[in-house]
Amino acid sequence: MAAVRSRSAGPLFVAPFLILFLLLFLAPLGYAAYLSLFQQRLVGGTVFVGLDNYVTALGDPLLLHGVGRVALFFLLQVPLMLLLALAFALALDSGLLRLARVIRLGIFVPYAVPSVVAALMWGYLYGPDFGPFAQLGRTLDLPAPDFLSGGWMLGSLSNIVTWEFVGYNMIILYAALRTIPHDLYEAAAMDGAGAWRIARSIKLPALRPALLLTLLFSVIGSFQLFNEPKLLMAIAPDVISSSYTANLYAYSLAFTGDQLNYAATVSFLLGLVIVVASYAVLLTANRRRSA
Repeated sequence: MAAVRSRSAGPLFVAPFLILFLLLFLAPLGYAAYLSLFQQRLVGGTVFVGLDNYVTALGDPLLLHGVGRVALFFLLQVPLMLLLALAFALALDSGLLRLARVIRLGIFVPYAVPSVVAALMWGYLYGPDFGPFAQLGRTLDLPAPDFLSGGWMLGSLSNIVTWEFVGYNMIILYAALRTIPHDLYEAAAMDGAGAWRIARSIKLPALRPALLLTLLFSVIGSFQLFNEPKLLMAIAPDVISSSYTANLYAYSLAFTGDQLNYAATVSFLLGLVIVVASYAVLLTANRRRSA
C-alpha cells in the first residue's frame, strides 16, 4: 500500500500544473490552429481552406515588413540592453559600490512599472509639443529631435524597452555571479590577478548560461513587441501603423478588421519565427561552447 501511495504521489503533485497547462495553453492553441484552417467569406460563410491562409500570409508584405522591423529592433535593442545589464551586475558584484542595495533597487524599479505606464510616460517625454526635450530645445533656441519621427521611432522604442528590462536582466546575471565560489577569486588574487582579470577569466565564462537565458528571453520579448507601439500609435499615427509589428498586425486583424481566421494564422507564423530564432540562438551557443 505504501508503495502504491509513493508511486501516485508524483502524478498528484504534477496534476494541477498539467490541468492548467491543458486548459490555459494547449486548448487555446488548438482552437487557434483550428481557426487558422478556415476563412470567413461573404458568400458561403465560414469555409474550410486548409493551408490557404498560411500561403497568403507568407506573401503578405505587411506581415513580412512587420517581422523584419522587429528583427531590426532586436538587433538594435538587445545588445545594448544586455551590455548594460552585464556592466551593472559586474559593478554590483565587485563590492566597490557604496549603497549597492539602493543602486540595485533603483536599477530594478523600472521593471516593476507596467509597460503601459512606461510607454505613456515616455510618450509624454518624447512629445514634440509639451515634452521636456521639446521645451528645453525651444528655451535654448535649438532644434529638438523628433523622437516620434520615422527615423527615430525604432530607437525610441528601443530606449523604452531597455529602460524597462535592464534591471530584470541585471538581477538574473547578478544572481548567477553570486553562485561563483569565492575560493576561485582568492586563488586568482593569490596568483596576482586584478579585478579586470578576474572578471574576464572567471566571471564572464561563468555567466554564459545566464547570458544565454537572458538572450532567449529577449528573442521572445522582441518578436512579441506590442504594448509600446500600440500606445505610441495614438500620438504618432503617421509612423506607427496597424501593421508596425507582427503582433500588432495580428491584433488589428482580429479586433479591428474582424479577420479572426487570418489573425490566428499570423499568430501561428509569428510563433514559428520565435521558435526558429530561439533554436538558432541555442544552436549557435552550443557550437561555440563545443568549439
